[in-house]
Amino acid sequence: MKNKIIVVTLLAAVVSAPALAQTPATPKNVEVVIDGVAGFQDTPMQPDGKWHVHDPARPQPPVVTPGTFSENAKPPADAIVLFDGKDVSEWTDKQGNPAPWKVEDGVMVSAKSDIVSKKKFGDLQLHLEFREPVPGKGDGQGRGNSGIFFMGQYEIQVLDCYGNKTYADGGTGGLYGQHPALANACRPPGEWETYDIIFTAPRFGVDGAVESPAYVTVTLNGVVVQNHQAYRGATNWKSPGKYTPHGPTGPIALQYHNNSVSFRNIWVRPVPLVNEP
Repeated sequence: MKNKIIVVTLLAAVVSAPALAQTPATPKNVEVVIDGVAGFQDTPMQPDGKWHVHDPARPQPPVVTPGTFSENAKPPADAIVLFDGKDVSEWTDKQGNPAPWKVEDGVMVSAKSDIVSKKKFGDLQLHLEFREPVPGKGDGQGRGNSGIFFMGQYEIQVLDCYGNKTYADGGTGGLYGQHPALANACRPPGEWETYDIIFTAPRFGVDGAVESPAYVTVTLNGVVVQNHQAYRGATNWKSPGKYTPHGPTGPIALQYHNNSVSFRNIWVRPVPLVNEP
């Protein structure tokens, strides 16, 4: 009996081996460089049919030198403060453990993993200040990379784009993988930069269909870089994005992407729509 079992087992292995060998390997996207910009041209097409996701040929946002304005100012009286320079008590990691980011001289520095706000939000106004590390190291997506994720899935990119080219839909102020910023208003690394963002959460019907997409208006250093722009869904690497039904509120997440980006003066104001209670 043992010998028969061994023969049957060997025959099964011989029969199944060709089938396994014929299974095609999942193709990997090949990075290409066009005019000094690294990206991909074998990723899915954007819905408009003009560009691939992370296409290096997509036009770069025009560079705009930002003006000067008040920074690290006192939040509004009704603001929900998520970081006041003292500690990271308003944040956890994705598993609910204490946030691993460090606080140094009133500044929160990214480290080890993403962090997630304990509080959840829907429509909101966000103020956040960030600073890219000095000296700037790396290039493209490897230089000062972080991100702000509304409801944990709709990203506004944070990147050192001062003199650093990357694929247009991956630059600072962009809806990652979807819509490039209207302008590149980045300051040099080492200088504080300011985001002021109005985010409107998506609305879903009882059947899970999208009744209204997520929208965002973004100013970077006082320059409008997104004007009531709709998200095409959750933002992802090498994907144009799609919606999955979720609740009316969600956390804000800040990304750790192997770069030590500094943050300060983070606050939120919930902003309900005028036609909703």
